Amino acid sequence: MCGRYVMSRATGDLLSYFDAREAEGSAPPPSWNVAPTDDVAIIAERPTQDGPERRLLIARWGLVPSWSKDIKIGSKLINARSETILGKPAFRKAAVKRRALVPAEGYYEWEKTEDGKKIPHFLYSETDELLAFAGLYEFWPDPSLPEDDPHRWLLSCTVLTTTAHDSLGHVHDRAPVIVPREMYADWLDPGTTAKEDVQNLLETIPEPVLTPREVTDRVNSVRNNGPELIEPA
Repeated sequence: MCGRYVMSRATGDLLSYFDAREAEGSAPPPSWNVAPTDDVAIIAERPTQDGPERRLLIARWGLVPSWSKDIKIGSKLINARSETILGKPAFRKAAVKRRALVPAEGYYEWEKTEDGKKIPHFLYSETDELLAFAGLYEFWPDPSLPEDDPHRWLLSCTVLTTTAHDSLGHVHDRAPVIVPREMYADWLDPGTTAKEDVQNLLETIPEPVLTPREVTDRVNSVRNNGPELIEPA
């Protein structure tokens, strides 16, 4: 799964790295302990007369389906199993219409030991300065606010996960789906709306090469933050 990650880069850095034209919304502060329900940066594309336009948006981590009666459901939908998104009511519309990239410098996972302890690890790439989690986003109308209220629509997102293999499998059996740079345009393409095409995209995303590093258990608390959290334990 993906329950915490690191994102400390400035908005300008993200716009440049992901070749996005503009940013919408107030960017959250740098964080070395991004947690569910936090505001996070996502990259998405929308169709225009001149072709797809790539933007950086700010979304709440934890997808709230448009039909949901309560925002609380989002805390249970921070991750979506990539194997089932095209069939699950909470994700199937977003899977074909609202795909995104969620930038991260790395993420945390907890390895369970034989004696029941959980050892935190920071997983990152030694070759890519940023990772791009495959994500979905959704707009939810807050029923408690009038239709003309500018804050009525909540933008939220989820991170797709898959089975972890090789060096990552010993840390946790699930891992975020990470889109390689050469596939950003394919994943974001708003013109790809057929289920079979989205399924093919998922099947062609290669397994990433990441390095796990044991880190301090201070990361266990969302109250702790700072670059020291990713330093070797």
